[in-house]
Amino acid sequence: MRSARAIERRCTEDVAFRVICAGQTPDHATIARFRARHEQAIAELFGGVLELCARSGLVNVGVVSVDGTKIAASATHHANRTYQQIAEEILKEAAEIDALEDELYGEARGDELPEGFRTSTERRQRFREAKKELEQERKENPKPVPRDRQKRLRECKKSLEEDAELERRVEREHEAWRKQGIAKDGSRRMTGHNMKPRPLPEKPTGKINVTDPDSRNLKTTRGFVQGYNAQAVVTSDQVIIAADISTESLDTANLEPMVAEACAALEAAGVSDKPGVVLADAGYWKNEAIEAIVNRGIQTLVTPDADSCKQPRPGRRGGLYDFVRQVLATDWGKQLYLRRQGSVESIFGQIKANRGVRRFQRRGRLAVLSEWRLLTATHNLLKLHQHYLATA
Repeated sequence: MRSARAIERRCTEDVAFRVICAGQTPDHATIARFRARHEQAIAELFGGVLELCARSGLVNVGVVSVDGTKIAASATHHANRTYQQIAEEILKEAAEIDALEDELYGEARGDELPEGFRTSTERRQRFREAKKELEQERKENPKPVPRDRQKRLRECKKSLEEDAELERRVEREHEAWRKQGIAKDGSRRMTGHNMKPRPLPEKPTGKINVTDPDSRNLKTTRGFVQGYNAQAVVTSDQVIIAADISTESLDTANLEPMVAEACAALEAAGVSDKPGVVLADAGYWKNEAIEAIVNRGIQTLVTPDADSCKQPRPGRRGGLYDFVRQVLATDWGKQLYLRRQGSVESIFGQIKANRGVRRFQRRGRLAVLSEWRLLTATHNLLKLHQHYLATA
């Protein structure tokens, strides 16, 4: 039960709710404000529940699984706008406000908008790295989504401008590096005479959602969904030991951060053991991440192929790829990898199908993270409750 209005009704009609609330019937606005005001504390409840599970002996980290599921945001993909559309919409709404003010006050006022990629492989790589740093900065310093539409439009416009300025900065740095004529190996064979400069667009490109600017249009097996990529690390007993939010369709960049977060959560909960083996599907394969996890003393079993019936992808042959395929071909490897489906994928089915959570109700990265961790904490509470019933 996540709707503030539904909770208000239940506090009047449902005996269990009335007992929990000691006969009080808080207004739905009070419930919503409480949830927004204490979103950080609500997110931290996840760690407290995990500690309770650990004390009850439910946290067995011999084998853990990492996976993600796309959950729709409290927004629609029809609200995605380009920079030009956002600028036009701001001007249109400003003109409507001016017309109303002309009628009321007889004064006219106007707003001026500032004027606001195609690159080589090297420039694209540099831009991806810089964009990743910008996204990490936004993740570490999330901002609440304004309720006022005009403020949201300005925030969306500002975000697109930041991305465009980042692209221009990377272009300038790359151009300066190219003019030096120094190659990666230190030789001066990079004259750049055959490279034509490509002018960047005057105005920012791309689209952003004006209802929830932090959400992204994510690709799924059934098309696209405007939402978030909800990540979780789960034990074989279906206890969630780490939960986070990503805005990327691909899971490649999430393996190492999720394992690190799981280790930190276990330590905070008083669990001294580290995960023994980490299971993940082909979407998480990244050589650097796998090596980093193994260097922490944690074994990984990440399949290199999304479909074992097809031929390996180009570039995924030999070395570590073939070694993992040989492990997965053994009876032990097959049985171990099958445990992933019965743990993490079952949890996503439970949350989405049985509990009816197919869309986040709040907007903004920080608010959605708080909501996701509350959902995973209540999942662990249900596991703890069932454990107490079984041992009573």
